Amino acid sequence: MVETTTTIDPRFLSLLGRGPKRIQHWEHWSCPDAETYITGIDYYAHPKQCREKMQELYPFLHLPVPPDDTPKPRPQLDLEGQSSSEDEEGHHRVRWGDGETGHWDWGKQFTSAEEVFAFSPLAQGDFTGWSVVESGDFRDEERLYEEYRRNIPDTWFATPHQYRWEAGAGFYNTMFMWPLLTFGWELFLETCMDERFERIMDEFAEINRRVFRCFARLPYSWVCCHDDIVTSRGPVCSPAWMHKYIYPRYEEFWSMLKASGKKVVFMADGCVDAVVDDVFACGADGIISEPYTDYQAIARKYENCFLAGEGDNRVLSRNDPAEIRAMVERMAETGRMSGGYMMCVGNHIAWNVPPPAVKCYLDCAEALAYR
Repeated sequence: MVETTTTIDPRFLSLLGRGPKRIQHWEHWSCPDAETYITGIDYYAHPKQCREKMQELYPFLHLPVPPDDTPKPRPQLDLEGQSSSEDEEGHHRVRWGDGETGHWDWGKQFTSAEEVFAFSPLAQGDFTGWSVVESGDFRDEERLYEEYRRNIPDTWFATPHQYRWEAGAGFYNTMFMWPLLTFGWELFLETCMDERFERIMDEFAEINRRVFRCFARLPYSWVCCHDDIVTSRGPVCSPAWMHKYIYPRYEEFWSMLKASGKKVVFMADGCVDAVVDDVFACGADGIISEPYTDYQAIARKYENCFLAGEGDNRVLSRNDPAEIRAMVERMAETGRMSGGYMMCVGNHIAWNVPPPAVKCYLDCAEALAYR
């Protein structure tokens, strides 16, 4: 069957920059109290009924529906009336979504710069159990391929290029996150300018080369590549450092994906204004980031590129309907500038965003988010 605009998921049309009339959503969603408030159904007591009602009210959210109505445990912090807690090891935890945060011991295996310079990512190979997000075994490429393959339906192989939104893959440690998560912030910043760091980055690149070769062979339609190369104030490292260690690898890895017909979305927390040109030059089809970024400037420069993340939970948290409507109007304006734009509160619709503000945002989007 030849794909037409009417048969392609409208979210994928956004990846293609073909601007469906209804501006689509890609929301970072974890506010159970808002779901209870909006639906009148207790999210914890009846999770399936609650989500089904959310789907009925706001189908553009595409929230997953649980397979049954087994009650969910309520967050322990809520039951105890606390805002935070500590576990047996003294790790601080706070509410997150319908549970609590975990703890990443970034760099816990390393105590000095010399230990960093003595480390070989390739010799280690197996990062199972390490606090590096992509905590897997990367020693054998074929075994890695089979691990990814096991999670893919056979039907995707029968029709491998059908523009499926659901056929997306994601990789958290596209390049920059590997040394950051492996060594921790302090040791990363202490060692990254030393010439001995070059070998370490070369070895991390070889690990990722295996990953992206696997992705290129598999019937994904798109891949989301994550690297927090910026903060809310801009880049972490200098352009010279990035052009030596990061951007050439992006170009290499993403060219493998593009050659196999896949779309590439780059994800980074913070303000990406200063890195946008380099990221697009490396082959990204678009960017999802946070509201610190100037999305309209990107939309003007890169015709119909994919964009998401302009919505701001600081606006939602103030719970001012007029301010929320103005934010949605601006987002819709950006959506009319770019056929690849998606509605997204880039810094998260978190558990403590006021439920009336969430409903106001969704109702405004339903009324205004059109091209």
